[in-house]
Amino acid sequence: MAGLWDITNAVSRTLEDAQAGVEELLFEPVIRLGVTGLSRAGKTVFITSLVANLLNRGRMPQLRAAAEGRILTAFLQPQPNDAVARFDYEDHLAALTGPQPFWPEGTRSISQLRLSLRVQPAGFFNGLRGPRTVHLDIVDYPGEWLLDLPLLDQTYRTWAEETIALARTDARSSFAGEWLSALQSVQPGEPLDEQAARRQAQAFKAYLSASREAGLSAVAPGRFLMPGDLEGSPALTFAPLPEAGRAKGNSLYATFERRFEAYKRIVVKPFYRDHFARIDRQIVLVDALGAINAGPQAVEDLRQAMAAILMSFRPGRNTWLSTVLGRRVERILFAATKADHLHHSQHEALSSITEALVTEARRRADFKGALTQSMSIAALRATIEEVVQHEGVALECVRGRLQETGRDAAMYPGDLPSDPSALLIPARQGEAKWLDAEYGIMKFAPPVMALGADEGPPHIRLDRAVEFLIGDRLV
Repeated sequence: MAGLWDITNAVSRTLEDAQAGVEELLFEPVIRLGVTGLSRAGKTVFITSLVANLLNRGRMPQLRAAAEGRILTAFLQPQPNDAVARFDYEDHLAALTGPQPFWPEGTRSISQLRLSLRVQPAGFFNGLRGPRTVHLDIVDYPGEWLLDLPLLDQTYRTWAEETIALARTDARSSFAGEWLSALQSVQPGEPLDEQAARRQAQAFKAYLSASREAGLSAVAPGRFLMPGDLEGSPALTFAPLPEAGRAKGNSLYATFERRFEAYKRIVVKPFYRDHFARIDRQIVLVDALGAINAGPQAVEDLRQAMAAILMSFRPGRNTWLSTVLGRRVERILFAATKADHLHHSQHEALSSITEALVTEARRRADFKGALTQSMSIAALRATIEEVVQHEGVALECVRGRLQETGRDAAMYPGDLPSDPSALLIPARQGEAKWLDAEYGIMKFAPPVMALGADEGPPHIRLDRAVEFLIGDRLV
């Protein structure tokens, strides 16, 4: 009976999506822009600054429709999806632009916001057609949830073996020691003891949390660190176990295997079906500087995480059949954030490193027909540049307000190599630290801003990012 309900529900959803797609073609087009990135990549700040700079476009000269004056107006609309929380734009903007600005709380779950643009057509059609409305639906979701999507193609046994092997590598063994020690005393084939099961799940969660705090990126299952209303549920009370042979149905191993499948059914599949599969433009925010600062093993972990993330996308070009067969991601931008932590002379190097981090994943997307690009950005510029003399050497620095103390400070983070292989080779080889260089970053607070009447927050290349992501739909 449940299977029949699933089939009926899927058919009904497909028909609803097809109807919505036809309405978009005939009336007002909708661009569904997914915004994701792993923890601390800056998703909340990106969306807040994006919306503010589309509402007030004085700082958007590289967005062609804005530069040509064809965006006549922009306005926020009611949340289009009643089942998804609205992105709290107003409170986040107030946090960033108040008299004592601070960074708003990061993404913990999925949210959405609709921004509508009244656009005058370009070129030949300018005099033949009047303005039209284009809706931009911005979908904000944690990048850790993307790392869950590959679980759909894995069995519990395969996932457990790979996860335990990864925890034993040099990059993670120091964080996994307590969990791996607890694993030694477990008898997977013994009958389920719920208290023992909870201890295993808590030890595994602590390992994932410690890995993330150390700057590592591959921390799946993602909901273990962002449980929401599933906190304490059986679907989040499991952990990898070594294979138990023919485990009985009431054994710890068999129970964790069932809960792994329940996690996919309850958490992963609904996210993919209801949200992820409906996105047609995507930006992946990458904290490359944070990984570089954490060391070679964090860089390699980030590279592998980026490959896993793109494997989750369905890249390609949308046609009218997409409304029936499922939408594809047409454009993907990999954006290295916090470019304002570097002097502009190093931005090209940061973009090249980001490009190298995702090159394998990009080739797959390009082959499928999607357009991809890498660049370095700062959604909100928190620093100014200056040159500081130090022991007779001119250092290209950035100056900003420190997050912890509030005082002004200049930072010289070190010179990034122009050749990304200088970082990626030792990262792939598992080096514990950089051999001939040190890289550092400070945590800057948002600047105190006095915005003009037609100005959004200051940024670095946000307008170029928006032009790549949606510029072709504003003609």
